[in-house]
Amino acid sequence: MIDLYDVTIIGGGPAGLYTAFYSGMRALKTKLIEARNDLGGVVTHFYPEKTIYDLGGIPGIKGEALIDQLQTQAETFQPKIIKNQAIADMERRADGTFKLISTNGDLHYTRRIILAVGSGTFEVNRLQLEEAREYEGTSLFYAVRRIQQFSGKNVVISGGGNGALDWAAELAPLCKRVTVVYRGERFTHALEHNLERMNQYGVQVNYASEVTGLSGENGQLRNVTVRDAGDHLQQIKADALIVNHGFQCGLGALEQWGMALETETNGILVDQRMETSIKGIFAIGNAASYPQKLYLIAAGFVEGPIAVNSVKHDLDPDAPSQAMVSTHHHFFTEMI
Repeated sequence: MIDLYDVTIIGGGPAGLYTAFYSGMRALKTKLIEARNDLGGVVTHFYPEKTIYDLGGIPGIKGEALIDQLQTQAETFQPKIIKNQAIADMERRADGTFKLISTNGDLHYTRRIILAVGSGTFEVNRLQLEEAREYEGTSLFYAVRRIQQFSGKNVVISGGGNGALDWAAELAPLCKRVTVVYRGERFTHALEHNLERMNQYGVQVNYASEVTGLSGENGQLRNVTVRDAGDHLQQIKADALIVNHGFQCGLGALEQWGMALETETNGILVDQRMETSIKGIFAIGNAASYPQKLYLIAAGFVEGPIAVNSVKHDLDPDAPSQAMVSTHHHFFTEMI
């Protein structure tokens, strides 16, 4: 006999975790499947120690702490959480339910699916220098997982997106010196807050420049060579280089499911119910695309409950349209 769930959430990032909690609020039998061996998505992988400022009511919280709290919250109603399983295929069964097949062959059965996969699988854009591999993992990094390892060091950051500038602002108070190397002539999408912090701590910015060489010994970087638009070369003393050139991402096997996608972002098109073009499959967070889409963690905290409420209505049309306010929910009132 198969173990059939009401809803299966694919993706264990912030949006997926909060959705698992809200699904429990709606008394749905819930499963969450995460492809990696830890929860948190890009927050865990790329910036566990970065401070997140754009959550309502929380002036600032480290990424790792946010994921810890979201995981604790997600487990409130004891959903089934499975890690280290990527979903390779999906089949709709004769009764309208779904069979999900993981890459290791495990099968998961569910009445509805919520995709919380972010931008899908991701692979960082590596520094295209022959000598880069020699320093990767020791003094060349593509993600900052522990800030203190850079304390008192000379750090060069290559990149000019918000990720690079976030790290420049975070690291500047701890480091001996922080230098940003950016190919553009000005920051076009930078948050003013980050620029103010960088200026406050005297972060040096080399505009219209790129990293063209690395030197050191035994995997320890000593100098970074930078070339500007006039082909002038400069050597910058560096104990560490952080490369933030973005990453390649894609929906992988999900692209074969036949859902309508938005051309520019490759996001999954959804309607006001957060339902995709395939009935019974919903998408939320950065995976979802619709007019005036807001790419913030906080947006996923709204889209997830909308998808869950849509699922609840499909499975039980007589149920209330929304969950009761949490402070009135019997689970929490019994705890008082």
